[in-house]
Amino acid sequence: MTDASGAANHCYRHPDHESYILCQRCGRTICPACRTEAAVGFHCLECVREGRANTPRTKSRLLTSLKRAEGAPVVTYSLIGLTALVYLLQLVSSGLVGALLTYRPLFTEIMPWTMITSVFAHGSFLHILFNMFSLLIFGRILEPMLGRLRFLALYLISGFGGSVAVLLLNPAGGVLGASGAVFGLFAAFFVIQRGLGGNGTQLLVLIAINLTIGFLPGSNVSWQAHLGGLAVGALMAFLFMKTRGPRHRNRQILMTCSVLAALIIVSTLAATTLT
Repeated sequence: MTDASGAANHCYRHPDHESYILCQRCGRTICPACRTEAAVGFHCLECVREGRANTPRTKSRLLTSLKRAEGAPVVTYSLIGLTALVYLLQLVSSGLVGALLTYRPLFTEIMPWTMITSVFAHGSFLHILFNMFSLLIFGRILEPMLGRLRFLALYLISGFGGSVAVLLLNPAGGVLGASGAVFGLFAAFFVIQRGLGGNGTQLLVLIAINLTIGFLPGSNVSWQAHLGGLAVGALMAFLFMKTRGPRHRNRQILMTCSVLAALIIVSTLAATTLT
């Protein structure tokens, strides 16, 4: 188990920079300025130079430039683009697309996919604006820290967790929107920040304010989805923190799949009791 504090969590080239990113080759901690996007995770500058020295000269310039380029948060941008496209389809279809994607616990057994698709549908422009702005802010921070696949898993499983919470706590209701997934990002960032010794007081206040709004009469906000997303996001981040490094990769995959499997089992059992 890797310690989440101390020198091991500082960039080997910039000792004053805390970081959660590890080189997938040598395992050293690297900050965003010292990382290079690899097929899986990131490589430090030394490992990149070593790889280039052993690379045949016949490789195309395009492929070489792609390997040198620092990876952008493409998952974050893709999620925003897909969500925006779904919202446009909702508008042009006079609500039909939204109705098909909205999660309703009573229909879980016949439309189980809506527990995920509801994350991409929204009820109003302000609704999607707030969620996508939050995704942009936190996604651009978390995706480079975690890597693309981990970040995507965090987002989708947190959204799924929000739907499971709605199923358990408000089975007669329904939900749509990325709020559960976004609250998962809030929780994950807080857990990682605290694990690295940062001060998460301001973020905690922000989470508390947004969570409280859901309990206000007439707010029409699913606090159940928020709670579910928070719980699952915090759990996922905790597991990521405890399984840092290449030697824990298989364990991390297993634990991530275990969380997903547990949510599926809980939702299946809960849906059965509604019929």
